[in-house]
This record gives sequence, structure tokens and C-alpha cells, in this order.
Amino acid sequence: MFDFKEISTATMVLFAVIDIIGSIPIIIQLRQKAGHIQSEKASFVSLIILILFLFLGEEILALIGIDINSFAIAGSFVLFFLSLELILGIKLYKDDMPTSTSVVPLAFPLIAGAGTMTSLISLRAEYEVQNIVVAVFINVLLVYLVLKTTAKIEKFLGATGIAIIRKVFGIILLAIAVKLFRTNIGVL
Repeated sequence: MFDFKEISTATMVLFAVIDIIGSIPIIIQLRQKAGHIQSEKASFVSLIILILFLFLGEEILALIGIDINSFAIAGSFVLFFLSLELILGIKLYKDDMPTSTSVVPLAFPLIAGAGTMTSLISLRAEYEVQNIVVAVFINVLLVYLVLKTTAKIEKFLGATGIAIIRKVFGIILLAIAVKLFRTNIGVL
């Protein structure tokens, strides 16, 4: 049964972790280097990666002997640090700047990165799979729209607007990280 509350919460978590609005400066830089970004291809590949990890991630964890609750607790730490990046404007995770505009830097790791995959497994510990799937589809649609309209969004929001959005989603992500930790530590 679809649950609107679960769908909206999972959508917000994934939106905050993917941070497509905060990635607009990187997308603009990639677009300047190549002149064109394949929005459809990047979105489709991201969708496939996320759905596959949603359904196979637990089995992969089982192969290496990790239960979902332990992974969710580890995921809560990742979300905690991601939220600190958003709130404080610091860079804790050092990634090399992508040098090409192929699907690889956009679909993975920019959109479907480690934080997003960790979030999917963490969400799976609390929510029904069908609600997470809907949240994934909503987020990939939002990613597609942002990729298509990056220049317009940048003009509309400006640097200050983007910074405010990052901070708000950082606080939401921090609260979700605390909730994930609290929920799953009790199970262990």
C-alpha cells in the first residue's frame, strides 16, 4: 500500500542527499567544458543504478555479512557528515573534479553516489519498498528537470538562494540522520 507520508519523507531524504540544487555550480562547469550535457541519458542511468541498488543492495550486504540495521547506522553517520557539509559549507569528502561530461560524472557519483546508495538502504530499513521506488522516480524526474534548466535556475535563485536551500536541506538531513541512528541502534 502506498503511503504518502513515507513517499514524501523518502523523497525529501533523497533530494537532500542527491543535492542536485547544490550541484548546479558543478553542472554549469561541466556544461561550459563540453557545451552540452546529456540530461536524458544521465537521468536514465541514475534511475537504473538507484533501482538496482534498492533491490540488490541488501543481498550484496548479506554476501559480506552485514545486516540492514548495521548498514543503516553506518548510513546515518554518512548522512550526518553530508548534512554538516551542507550546513557549514565545508567539504569533508574530497572528490576529484570530473573532467568529462559523460554519464560517469553525472549519473555516478554526482547523482547516484555513495550517499544516495547508503540512504536507499537506510530508508529500506524503515519504509516500504514501493514508497521508496516512487521517491526515486520523483527525484530522478527532479534531477532531469534541473539538468535541463540549470542556467535558468542559477539566474533565478542566485548564489544566496542556492546557499539557503543547501542549509535548509542540511538541517533536514541532520534530523533524519539522528532519527535513523536512534531507530536502528535500538534494534541492535
